Amino acid sequence: MCGIVCAISTEAVLPLLIEGLKRLEYRGYDSAGVALLNKNGFERTRSVGRIADLEKALGNGINNTSTAGIAHTRWATHGAPTQKNAHPHLTPGKLAIVHNGIIENHQALREELIKAGYVFNSETDTEVILHEVDRQYQLAGDLYEAVRATVKRLKGAYAIGLISSDEPRRIVGARSGSPMVVGLGKKGHYIASDMAALLSVTQDFHIIDDDELVEISDDGVRITDLDGKLVQRDVFTSDQHAGAADLGHYQHYMLKEIHEQTQAVSDTLEGRIAAERVLPGIFGAQDETIFKQTGAIQIIACGTSYHAGLVAQYWFEKFGIACRVEIASEFRSRQHTIADNTLLVTLSQSGETIDTLAALKVAKQEGVAHTLTICNAPESSLVRDSELVFMTHAGPEIGVASTKAFTTQLVSLLLLVVSITKHHRLSAQDEARIVKELRELPAIIDETLRREKEIAALARLFTDKQHALFLGRGTQYPIAMEGALKLKEISYIHAEAYAAGELKHGPLALVDEKMPVIAVAPNNRLLEKLKSNIEEVRARGGRMLVFADDHAQINQTKGVDIINIGRVDNIIAPIVFTIPLQMLAYHVALIKGTDLDKPRNLAKSVTVE
Repeated sequence: MCGIVCAISTEAVLPLLIEGLKRLEYRGYDSAGVALLNKNGFERTRSVGRIADLEKALGNGINNTSTAGIAHTRWATHGAPTQKNAHPHLTPGKLAIVHNGIIENHQALREELIKAGYVFNSETDTEVILHEVDRQYQLAGDLYEAVRATVKRLKGAYAIGLISSDEPRRIVGARSGSPMVVGLGKKGHYIASDMAALLSVTQDFHIIDDDELVEISDDGVRITDLDGKLVQRDVFTSDQHAGAADLGHYQHYMLKEIHEQTQAVSDTLEGRIAAERVLPGIFGAQDETIFKQTGAIQIIACGTSYHAGLVAQYWFEKFGIACRVEIASEFRSRQHTIADNTLLVTLSQSGETIDTLAALKVAKQEGVAHTLTICNAPESSLVRDSELVFMTHAGPEIGVASTKAFTTQLVSLLLLVVSITKHHRLSAQDEARIVKELRELPAIIDETLRREKEIAALARLFTDKQHALFLGRGTQYPIAMEGALKLKEISYIHAEAYAAGELKHGPLALVDEKMPVIAVAPNNRLLEKLKSNIEEVRARGGRMLVFADDHAQINQTKGVDIINIGRVDNIIAPIVFTIPLQMLAYHVALIKGTDLDKPRNLAKSVTVE
């Protein structure tokens, strides 16, 4: 949510700032702006809408020769998405600010600043930071000291960048709760919310931690804590490249990322499995010792990652390890009891999800035995704050609706299940069987992707539909939940998922010819019960779409459309069956004409409450 890009360079920075904002579009936003520092002061341009609208507003300004500036994409929190609320915000002639986050004590600070004579031109909490920095600047005469004094007064989350016309070759940033990186370039230095914003100019970064400040200037980079003590920080070299997030020949990022799942799963498995076993040490140097002691699992996640955790719960308990799964925002805000010898597992694509980070902190305070994160972002906050770490190797995921991040999380969780339960109930034969299925998984995914034309054709059934029901049993229930989430996220169709056994406990009342019902039918011990549910829907005039295992022997009849997915072994079935649901959501949204990669009101990474 929101994105910031700041730059001091020997070259004109406007093209870089605009490119950086484009690379941060996946975070979700509703307005954008840029402030450039020239000889005569700030030149600011802001726009409601997309980056393309900002470029139009800039007009010929894209050729601006300024070598220092800051830019922002805003996701509205305090104040509607209007031009006056868009960042950057300015004080008359001196300071400019960009901010990602939410300041919880903004109202008290605003009232104090109004009494001191400050005039507010927006409804944002960000302008409170700006005026407080201005007030402190007048006392200290130094931008860094003014920012340091200000952030000590702030409560909430922030990643901020400020520049002053009095010190034009200096930008000061600070971070607490919202991500921030510093790019180290040959022609300048940069601050951004995400490495992706800066990959066109550098692959070398410093990762800024909570309660730290950073100053970039022509002289280099300085990082300190809130007391002004210098912090030494290693350089992190990203293995991503600027073209990794390009669309290529695909129409949308979501479609590209659906088709990248074969490779993403292969990359996630590479170096982690041998012929018949999962290799030790893949979760960290001490993982074997910790896993032997583990008596219970607590999984914490949000959104799509939560659904991955629910699948893992079935897997863990199948092999004798108690597992609880909870939405991070709920976990952090309630009283709970954590069993002894519990391994806390956090799941996040970005590693910066604010509720998940807060829940991890709460669990540590309550004495959880050990922590592990499964994440797609090296050097993210979750990675740095966790004892054990597993990187999914999904690569950049730009589309807001998660696809390959989800399937690689499932693969990672299955590796974790094997790594832990082989010290308890899982036999060597079971481990060998699961590893065999994992080795075959990329080819099965590739085969599943070839059903796209069939799925696209059936997507036309949803052209005039406003509601949909998803059904699944066992491990396919969370997959049904994920399928419903995908459909509602990008097509804006109201979709709900139910365990198929709950159909007669209420949802059946919704079924009619206007309510399509989507079922997931692997060939497992629950298949016959699911077939009964299908008949219940058909008998009431409902239209069924069933994704079935080739051996499930579900007949296509009037009102029941079948797409056979192939022969899928039970343990990996949830991973495979999620892919046709992703493709269905994509093609329905394509028919509906929605903004597929940037659905309304949503952000890729939820870094503020």
